Amino acid sequence: MSVSFSVIISVFNKEKYIKATIESVLKQSFKDFELIVVNDGSTDNSLDIIEGFKDERLKIISTNNQGASQCRNTGINAASNAFIALLDGDDLWDADYLKKVNDCIISFPNESVFATAVAHKYEDKIVAATYNFKQEKTYAVRNFFESSLDHTIITSSSVVFKNEILEKTGYFDTSIVSGQDTDLWIRIGLNYKVVFINQILAYYNYVPESLSNTVFSVRNKPKYDKYFELEKSNKSLKRYLDRNRFPLAILSKLEKNTERFEFYCSHINPKNLRPEQRIILFAPRWIVRLLLKLKSLNGEKLYYPVT
Repeated sequence: MSVSFSVIISVFNKEKYIKATIESVLKQSFKDFELIVVNDGSTDNSLDIIEGFKDERLKIISTNNQGASQCRNTGINAASNAFIALLDGDDLWDADYLKKVNDCIISFPNESVFATAVAHKYEDKIVAATYNFKQEKTYAVRNFFESSLDHTIITSSSVVFKNEILEKTGYFDTSIVSGQDTDLWIRIGLNYKVVFINQILAYYNYVPESLSNTVFSVRNKPKYDKYFELEKSNKSLKRYLDRNRFPLAILSKLEKNTERFEFYCSHINPKNLRPEQRIILFAPRWIVRLLLKLKSLNGEKLYYPVT
């Protein structure tokens, strides 16, 4: 027994990376899949590179630049298989990614959402993501909110889900410029458990130039205000949201956006933060900037601009 996957890759100006990304899919040890690559109006050579692949499983869709949310929604709507596997246009899969996910689906036939451990890939090193839980077994059914307090267990390159769940959760929200992934993961977490595969099978490729000031701006980030009522009765959701409000409050501080800073702070229960987070939240801006610059020296991913 096995399942069939529809792999969705969203691409916007990824000419340096898209070849390796597509190759990591086409070289999968598990062969039963279709690959849908949605070129979201790239202005570089991404489309030429994509069209250079000759594989009957590959389907290319080109659109005007509409953003990551609409790009992924377009790919999902074109899918013909029961399981959707997302992958960003600059990330990579282990050769056994789909095989291991297929095995997991067979082992948990009543579950709908599956995710694997990830690692961050830099030019000179690979750093495994750290999670707020310990999992000895290869597979475990987890609560998304309780298991995503440090690093999220769902990412846009390490999640597979039944296409049908979108009837309940809805698609990616096209009104959110940055943070639309987290918004969908919240809706998934409210409705489904996640089967987590405790093996690094997906690699987030650190691409500094893709982190533009436009995306960084707190004005483009979600406010999480639509969950105010739900979080009153859902403690795990509340804790998760507060952990996500914290970096947005820090970003607001860095941008001197007092209104947003006060908004996020007013909806954070300090008890849901780690002790060091509580200190940083109310530290002077210059101290936060200094800490970020020191952290940037190791060359790893930062979630804030360092100027």
